[in-house]
Amino acid sequence: MTVAGRSAAVPLRQPQLRPVPQEETGPRTLRGRLWEGALDWAGDVWACKYMLMVAAVCIVIGLTADYYCGSYVTVTPGAKVPDLLLDKIPPIDLSFLFVYGYMVLLMIMFLYPTFFRVRMLHIVAIQFSVLLTLRSAFMIFTHLETPAGSVAVSFPWFFENLYFENDMFFSGHTAMPFLGFYVFRHSRLRYVFLVGAIMMGIVVLAMHLHYSIDVFAAFFMTYCSYRMGQRLLRKIDPTYIG
Repeated sequence: MTVAGRSAAVPLRQPQLRPVPQEETGPRTLRGRLWEGALDWAGDVWACKYMLMVAAVCIVIGLTADYYCGSYVTVTPGAKVPDLLLDKIPPIDLSFLFVYGYMVLLMIMFLYPTFFRVRMLHIVAIQFSVLLTLRSAFMIFTHLETPAGSVAVSFPWFFENLYFENDMFFSGHTAMPFLGFYVFRHSRLRYVFLVGAIMMGIVVLAMHLHYSIDVFAAFFMTYCSYRMGQRLLRKIDPTYIG
């Protein structure tokens, strides 16, 4: 601006910037973390909803096969045969481990992916159902009774309806935990199932609830079942990498 031949510089007013609120850098509240985790969990469930439905159908098929085949071998008379190993050891009552140790291993197998690895849940369920169905098919062709001198056991609640007699080949108590060793092979959890499979094998032999061949063959049959489950998963799940 020019005044009386002079030019006077008008100072420019600097624009005032509003302070930007700083983001909270403190730790998130427990409620916020739980809510965020619940949203992530729900998102994973929704993303796998179709495969979870397929897995539910497979579980129903496996349990149905196990029930009818187990009922068949329970009422079908068989034979008691000598066993080189069982003849050398007296029966030992390890019912607590046989019942509750086995139940804990199964709970870990399903609860861990349910809450922490939802995208693995249908894999675990389908592999479990394949093994259950395979064992059901094999047990009806093995007409052997429970070894002589076996320790009597009973399961609590409705689990008693899923426990059968004379379901010899192959040992489910050994095979199911060993399946967890393969399914969780990329996790340290696999060692829990490996130890659990060996422990269950020892328990059923000590209680004379299985023949030696039932326990030893369970490791090989589980590997075969796992490979069969992998082939099935590749056909029905395009995202499966096994």
